[in-house]
Amino acid sequence: MHDTVSSARHVALQESAVPKRAGAILTALVLAAVVCKLNIAAGPVALPAIGEVFGSSQALLNLVSIGAPFGLAMSVLYFGALADRYGRKQVLTIGLILIIVASAFSALAPTIELLILARVFTGLAAGMVFPTTLALITALWADGSGRKKAIALWGAVAGMASIAGAVIAGAVLALLPWNASFLTSIPLALIAIVIIVGSVPSHVKESSSPVDHLGGVLSTLGIAALVLSIGFSFTPGGLAVGVWLLIAAVVTLGLFAWRQTRAKNPLYDLKVAKQRMFWAPAVSGFIVFGALSGAVFISVQFMQNVLHYSALQAGLAVLPAALGLLVAAPFAARILGSKGTRSTMLLGYILLALAFLTMLLWREDTPYWLIAIGFILIGGAVSLVSTASSSALTSATPIDRVGMASGTTDLQNDLGASIMQSLLGAVLATGFATATAALISDSSRASEVTNDMMIALQSSFASAAHVASQNPDVADNILEGARQALVYGSFSAFLIGAGAVVLGFVIVIFAVPSLAAEREAAASNQAQAS
Repeated sequence: MHDTVSSARHVALQESAVPKRAGAILTALVLAAVVCKLNIAAGPVALPAIGEVFGSSQALLNLVSIGAPFGLAMSVLYFGALADRYGRKQVLTIGLILIIVASAFSALAPTIELLILARVFTGLAAGMVFPTTLALITALWADGSGRKKAIALWGAVAGMASIAGAVIAGAVLALLPWNASFLTSIPLALIAIVIIVGSVPSHVKESSSPVDHLGGVLSTLGIAALVLSIGFSFTPGGLAVGVWLLIAAVVTLGLFAWRQTRAKNPLYDLKVAKQRMFWAPAVSGFIVFGALSGAVFISVQFMQNVLHYSALQAGLAVLPAALGLLVAAPFAARILGSKGTRSTMLLGYILLALAFLTMLLWREDTPYWLIAIGFILIGGAVSLVSTASSSALTSATPIDRVGMASGTTDLQNDLGASIMQSLLGAVLATGFATATAALISDSSRASEVTNDMMIALQSSFASAAHVASQNPDVADNILEGARQALVYGSFSAFLIGAGAVVLGFVIVIFAVPSLAAEREAAASNQAQAS
């Protein structure tokens, strides 16, 4: 009798390892993730065109670029908890509908200030979608090789969507105004909604505990203040505002941590988060994704403004990253299973460090093959680190609170992207302004530069180009000086990014558990769950 019950239980577990309509479900969840990534990727490629249309400063262009990842980062923890409690399918569907609305709002924005708001709105909608896709994969696929393969596919396709988004945006900009680049994800969002409604279960392994709404509000405000503080602190003239925002971030996030230790049903379970198998991969992934996003953000502007690439050429130039993803993706889950999280992440970090080394060599005469090598290495790094960190986080978190793990995975991508794009973008802006001022002071015509012209020349490459168009007799000199300044600013930004990669590498070596410790922790978590 006991053997019969055990056999039946074993068969039931096997049957539940993969959900019904698994192919359709995974397709829908991957499509939803792609929609989020396409929206985020459109921003950097369109920046030169947006800057030219609105005559914007580099600081405002930075905000356009980080708007979507910023909105996503500030909301993923709260929205992930809401999905865990009230229905992941429902939150996912609503989020996709709002992304369609936000994309249209972005395309119709009449001013750059409203465009920034629209991009933040896009990110908030994506905050309902992206963490929920990973949460559903974790809930629907039983622990083991099936889940790791699904996560590897989800991560690889989402990563490739970031690359494809740059190409698609570049192709659209070659034919249409900048507005159209924000509409490319709408057809995919509509398809994803149809498949989700017809295939994804309405409720699966969700929490019945109340949501910590106060914790959700505190986490949202704290992350928002943190990202903005970095962006303002490194922007010329913005230090005072940056310091006040940093103080607000420290206070708010401190209150959030205090709340989580006392709430009966915390939004973010610090008992789970303090496990080495959780926080170490989370921090390591945060650094690598932040460095990656910042590098791509700077690279696209460098290629268009310094190397004279068109928007389409800049998008196509990123394609080798897809090759790196394709080559590494089949091996990511295999290496993770045989060597563990630490070895997989270390290999990814090595590839990313080599990529930054190539970027530090970029100059005005850089051949394309050197750029291609850098992006191939970036693609391989993303595949390895994404698979390892996502698997580690979901394995260390109880199923009914898996929104916390998926939210943390998104924080790696989008908080890392927001912070590093803010930091590297501010370093780029400061370096550009400093180099421009030095070039003007050394010029024989420095006395002819008015204060208004000086501000415009130091503001951004697009603003300098506008000044050049109004002064045709010195236009070539102005543009050449702007390119030299952008090269200097880009080098400074890449150097900061390389330093972040070194820090992350050290954290992986000393903090991420070994394979033996990882398996022991997984066995302990499984025993507690049963």
